[in-house]
This record gives sequence, structure tokens and C-alpha cells, in this order.
Amino acid sequence: MHQFPLFHEDKIPRILFTMTSPWLLLEKDVFTPLNERLLEIVHIWKTGKKRKGSVLCVVVANYRPIQLFLVKVKADRGEQYKITNRWLLKYLKLVDGKTVNQETLDFELQFDKVYKWTAGSCDEKNAFIRCLWKLNHRYLSGIISFVNVPSCTMEGKQGPQENAKASAEAENQEEHCVYQEMTPKETADMLKLMEEYEPIVNNAAAFAEQLSSDLQVLDETNLQAIISSERQVMLLMNSIDEALVEVAKVEETLQIHDKLLGSLKQQMDHIQQENFLLHRIESNQEKLMGEILFLTSNLDLNEEHCQVLRQGDLSSPRKVKACIEAVEALSSCMNVQIQPGYRKLQAVAEQLIMFETLKQNFENSFISHITSIFEQQGNTQVPPVMQQTNKLISPTHESYHDELLPYVPLMTWLKNTNPMLFSDLPKVYARSLCRLYEREIKNFFEMARMLLLGRAKDSLQECLDKTGFMAYGNRRQSQFGLPENRNEEDDDLDKGNLVKHMLQQVLRGLQPLCTSEQRFIEKFFVLSQDAIRQEVLEPPATSEREEDAAFPEESPCAKIKSQLEEPSAQLLTEIFNSLEPELRSFIDTFNKVHEFSCLQVLVTLNDYMLEIQGSSSALSSSFLNTVLSNMLLLAKNNFNKCIYALCKEIEEAKLPSKMKGGILPFVSRFEEYVNFSEEAFKWAQQTGELEKAHMRLVDTVFNSINNLSSVNLKVNTDMVIMENFHHMHRFLLQKKICCLESKQREAKEMYSKHLVLYVTQCLGQPLEKLKHFFEGVKTRVAQGVKEEEVSFHLAYSKQELRKVIEKYPGKEVKRALETLYKKIVKSLSPEENLLPVVWQAMEQKFICQYQEFEDLIQRCYAGSGITMDFTVEDLLSYFNSITQFKM
Repeated sequence: MHQFPLFHEDKIPRILFTMTSPWLLLEKDVFTPLNERLLEIVHIWKTGKKRKGSVLCVVVANYRPIQLFLVKVKADRGEQYKITNRWLLKYLKLVDGKTVNQETLDFELQFDKVYKWTAGSCDEKNAFIRCLWKLNHRYLSGIISFVNVPSCTMEGKQGPQENAKASAEAENQEEHCVYQEMTPKETADMLKLMEEYEPIVNNAAAFAEQLSSDLQVLDETNLQAIISSERQVMLLMNSIDEALVEVAKVEETLQIHDKLLGSLKQQMDHIQQENFLLHRIESNQEKLMGEILFLTSNLDLNEEHCQVLRQGDLSSPRKVKACIEAVEALSSCMNVQIQPGYRKLQAVAEQLIMFETLKQNFENSFISHITSIFEQQGNTQVPPVMQQTNKLISPTHESYHDELLPYVPLMTWLKNTNPMLFSDLPKVYARSLCRLYEREIKNFFEMARMLLLGRAKDSLQECLDKTGFMAYGNRRQSQFGLPENRNEEDDDLDKGNLVKHMLQQVLRGLQPLCTSEQRFIEKFFVLSQDAIRQEVLEPPATSEREEDAAFPEESPCAKIKSQLEEPSAQLLTEIFNSLEPELRSFIDTFNKVHEFSCLQVLVTLNDYMLEIQGSSSALSSSFLNTVLSNMLLLAKNNFNKCIYALCKEIEEAKLPSKMKGGILPFVSRFEEYVNFSEEAFKWAQQTGELEKAHMRLVDTVFNSINNLSSVNLKVNTDMVIMENFHHMHRFLLQKKICCLESKQREAKEMYSKHLVLYVTQCLGQPLEKLKHFFEGVKTRVAQGVKEEEVSFHLAYSKQELRKVIEKYPGKEVKRALETLYKKIVKSLSPEENLLPVVWQAMEQKFICQYQEFEDLIQRCYAGSGITMDFTVEDLLSYFNSITQFKM
């Protein structure tokens, strides 16, 4: 006989469809595919927001270990559920029911963030909180806190007023449970049953009767099985009673053993406590012994060191070495890090007081000793300058430095232990040594002046006689290219080389002096060199103009200011306070050797600074670099003053009243300057400032030459201007100065222009009346008179023309040209050799004038048969004969 599932006969038609409640849909569509089981649900939405279809679910995973989750699910428009949030339940910290005495739909869950929700009903909220409470105590050991939740809600109890509602809901739940969805096995059995009873399925009454009979048979079978198992139940109960008796006996035995072991446990606890105290005493003794050994070993100063520090004797190198060892030992003792409480111990306090006393005593002895050495070195006498000396010897302080360098460890110790006392020592050293350096630097520059003026004495007087500071009226005319001026130029160049040589000697003598002193004070006074080295190693700033890089105006000032901020630079400035004034005075001495010596000084200083900046010695010569930067600014100012004075001299130059032409004095002056500057800047690395000066001087010379047109001279002004521009053109062409190429072309243009003007002025002298006659004819034609009617004017009739022509026969014209040639020869200066050029231009212009006269005769006096007494061939023969005869 087949067994079938049991169903209530009046409920059979309702089990044939699947229920679509949210619980079943969530379990089927969401959690079953994830191998999870749904425990409780509550419909929620955010407190204070619009109600939305979200469900908060409590689920458990169907695998080990057990994992509890809190899942928020949201339903979309197609009744499909989607997980939006998921939390592990063990991370839940707090459940807040909001109120205890009255019902509310709001509650809060706190994870890392607090979530405020509103439930769909109070029953759902209470059931959900009850489920959380049970899971918390069963699986989470009560780690979740519950506040504002009634105890009846957590224990599942209800008040009297809710009994009726609870019973009704229980019935509804019981009824609801009947209509749960069938399992696949139940469905298969149901289909098999219906197939077996297919003939009677159509008759519902017969089918129900058959099912009732089968149910009755099953009930009888179950009842018989229960009755037959009663004997076995009795046997099981007897076995349980016997087991309880045995358990009682075991419990009694355990109580007896526990009483026996109670006193033993007390004794063991006492022994354990005593052992712990003994171990602590032993540990404290070890720590105390370690601290005592630490203090005695680190705060113990050798008696020999104490004696050395008390005496403070630094009279010999051996004693200095002993003092260094003593202060190192004292520093190690005083630098020991001890706890503040140890300083209250009498022995420690006495030892620290002794250390401080020894330190102060030795500080006083050392400062007194080193100060006396400073004073002794500062009072050293400097030997006088010998008049017969032929070599520049720079002072040296190596012996002084060697005397002080053994004290460097003591200086370092003093700086670390007492910076206040140490800060006064550099000042004392600077005050003492500056007196010595002042005497030595003064003697050094006196020796340099003697050598400079002694070597230049013979040539200086000659220079003053020839090109010195005499008035232009008495100065000898400088003739370009003549042999007699070569000696004067060579003399100037020799003086320029003398200036360069002496300045280089002075600079090369000062460099080791400043370098060694700077290195010494940095080492002796423990000064930092990083800033100085970084500053010197940096290349000069690149500017847009080359001359700014060669002769900076603002960058050296900023550099000097930054250098003077360094301790070593400040100390060196005080030590060498007389160096810069003496160097300025020595540079001014060069003006006595040559008036253009500022050029050589500028080039020499600039090249020397570039040299030391590019060499390794620049690492320790920052102070000298600072001083030379100031000197470079001074040299640049002197150079600018020289150029300004030379320009002013050219502008204000007064020509001699009896001047008969030739090269102007200020043009020769310009040549003298260019020749000297060319030699001075021959090997210079930068020439930007020189090019600016050249441009300024050439403009001044050109303006002064052009200004001659407004000066009343006894000679032809155009001729003088022509000759000087021709001279400037030849000079600039020979020198090939790149920055003056445009001025060279300008000089050529001005020379050509004034050549034409000069020839034009001289052209009217041979045929003066004839020239005036035809100028009048051209004037009438220009006024509108017809050319054929000009002869009807009385002043320009044919008779008047014949009279004028008769005055200029061929012999008279030749004689007039000879006179003009002599006059030109007398006016032009022979050194420029412009006579052939001028005479050729005169010939061409004269022939053009003759052809113009012939053309006017043909146009205005046509048919009159009037002609001049000479032809073009005659004129050419006249010019050739004059040229050949004079040459």
C-alpha cells in the first residue's frame, strides 16, 4: 500500500498554486542561489524620507563556520529584488529601539556609521529586534548592545492587551503554514497519486472518500506502532534513573576531593607570591648595580686629567697635547645623559660641580693664553722698505698660523661648551692682527709704487713732453702713418704693459695672503665653508648683453652683500680693513704713468677675476674676490670717467687761429686712444664695454668734424672736413674694428660728400664771369623765358656773350687752371695724398661745366655762330700738361 502526503480535505484545491509572499520570493530569488537561509525580514525606509520598497533581512550561511549577515534588499519596478548593502552581523555595535514605554516604528542600527530607519509595522520591528537579540546571545557572545528596547520584546512576551491580537495572528500563521509551497518530492507523489486514481479523479466526492479511507488505515497503523513501543520507553526510563544515581555518586566524590585540594591551593598561591617578590628584589638589585656602575664609570675623571685642567699649562706642544686629551675626557664625562633624579644624589652633584669648576678654570687659562698669542703677533714689527729692492715681495703669515693651529681642538671644544666666550675670540684676533696687516700691506704697496714709478721714470717725462697733459695749441700734430710718431706709440704701449705687469704682480701677491688667512680662520675658528664655496663655484649670471656679463654693475653688489653676511667674510673685512683703500690708492697711481692706464687696469682686473673664478683656488678666496669686485667697479667708473672726459675734450676742442688745414688735433687724440685700447684689449676675454666706448667716441669725433662748417677758418671748411673724414675712413679701415664698420661707411660717405662740395666751390674760379653769365641765362629760362628769346634781353644778348667769351681765350684758361692747381696743392695736407683725387674730380667737373655751357649756347643762341675759344680736347691737354709738369 502506498503512503501519500497528508492534506486536509477541504484545503486540497488551494495547495496547487505557489504563494508569492515577499518572504518566499526573497528566499527563492535572492538567498537560495547564494546558499543562504532567511531568518527574519522587516520592511524599512529612511527615517524622515519618502517611503520606498526596501527590505532589511537577517540571513545565515549554509556552510561552516556559521556566518550571520544583515542584508538590505531593494525591489525594482518588475518585482525583482536586488541586494544594495551587506554587513557582517558581528560588526553591529548598537541596536536602538528609540522608546521603551510606547510603540514607535523608528529604530537605529550602528555599524561604523549610524543608520536610521522606519519599519513597516511594530510587529515586524519587534520580531526583527528579537531575532537579533537571540542571535547575539547564541553566536556573538552578547557583543551587540540593545538600548530603548522593552524586555518583553527581546524575550518574546506580550502584554495582556495584546493577547487577543496575538492569538488571532497565531491562527493566521498556522493557517498560512498549511499553504506552503510543495517540495519537488511532494509534487511527484501528488502526480503519481492522481495517475493511479485517474478513473475516479473526475469524481471529487469519490476521490475524497477514497483518501479518507486511506487516512483511517494509516492512523490505525500509527496507533499500533505507538502501543508496541511503550515497553521500550519504560526500559529507557529505567536506564535514565540508574544514570542519575551514578552521576550523584560522582558529584559527591568530586566535592570531597575539592575540599582536600582547597588548603593545598592556598599554600601554592602563597609560595607563588613569595617567589614573585624574590624575583622582583633580585631584578631591582641588578638594575641598581647597573646604574651604579654606569655612574661610576662615566662620571669618573682621571686624577691626572684633573691636575692638567687645574694647572692649564699650554707652554709646550707636549702640554698642549695633554690638555687636549684632558678636555676630551672632561667633555665625555659632562656629556653623559643621566636621569634628572640622579642629580639630587650628593655624590653625583659633587662630581658635576667639580667638572664645572675644572671647565671654568681651564677656559680662563686657555682664553688668557690664546689672547696673549694674538697680542704678541699683532705687535710684531715689520721691516722697512728697501730703496734698492727690485722685486715685489708679498708678506706671509705661515709661521703665525703654524703657531696657532695646534690649538684647533681646544677652540672646537670651547665653541661647543661655551659659545659666548668663544664668540669674543675672533674679535680679539681681528683687532690684534689688523694692526700687523695694516703695516705689512702699507709696506707692500709702497714697494709696488717704488717699482712702478722707478721703471716708468725715464719714459714718463718724455711722455709728458710729447703727448702729456699740454694744451692742444702746443701739442704736436699726430700724423697717421708717419715714422716719427711710431716711437711715441711704442712708448705708450710700453707704459701700458708696465701697468698690466705691475697690477698682475700685486694681485698675485695678495691672493696667497688672503687665501691662506681665510683658510686659517675657517679652520681655527671652526667656521662653515659651505655657503662660501657654493657662492664662489656658481658661474657669473648670464645677461642679455655681453658687456653686462663682463663688467657687471648690480650683480657684484648683491654678491658682495651675500658674502659679507658670512662669518669668515666679516672677520676678513675687519682684518684687512686697510687692503681696499691701499688698492684704490695704488690704482690711482697708474694715472701718473699714463692717462689711459684705466683701460689696462679694467682689462687686467676683469681677466684676473675670471681666472680665479675658473680655478680651484677660488674655493678659498671669496674675500679677495669681493675686494676685487669693488675694484672692478672702481675701474669701470674710472674708465667711464676717462671716456667722458675725452668726449668732452673733443667736443670743446678749440682749433688754432692760424690753422691751415690738415688732420685735426682731436682726430689724432682719438687715434692715440684707439691704438692704446687695441693693445690693452688685445687678449681680453670680454670687449663689450670697449665697443660701447668706441661708438661713443666716434660719434663725438664725427659731430666735432661736422661742426667745423659753422667755424670761421682761413682755409676752405669743406676741404678740412673732407681730409679728416678721409683720414678717419683710412684709420678705421686699417684697424678693422667690427663694431665700427657702419661708422667706416659713414666716414666714406661724408668724405665723398665734402669732396664734391669742395670741387664745386673751386670750379668757378677759372671761368668766373662766364659762369655768372650762364647762371643768369639758366635763371631766365627757369623763370619762363623761352630759350630762343633769351638773346633779346640786353644783359644776355649775343654781343654780351661775345664780350665774355673774348675774356677767356685758351691761354687764359690754362693759366687760371695752373693757379687753381697751386692753390689746391697749398691747401691740402701732403700726408693724406688727396691731390690726385681732387684734381681728377676737378677735371671731370670742369669738362661737365664746359659741356653745359656749349649746350646752353646751342639752345639759346642757335645760328649765331658763337663758340668758345677752346674745346674739350684743349681742356684735356691743359689738365694733362699741368699734372705732368707738377709731378
